[in-house]
Amino acid sequence: MGELVDKIKGNANEAIGKAKEAIGKHQGNEKLESEGVVQQGKGKAQQFVGKVKGALGDDI
Repeated sequence: MGELVDKIKGNANEAIGKAKEAIGKHQGNEKLESEGVVQQGKGKAQQFVGKVKGALGDDI
């Protein structure tokens, strides 16, 4: 079950990050834009952890 939770959280963080990045670009807010990029990276990492857990059968 940890695999699914990590993948869902990763997808959510990636989507929120993309939105923050787009809003930051539109408003000229570099801080918000960079926060969005960082959050997307966090989301991708969470998805990767989910894939690893799936491959190892949640044994980690």
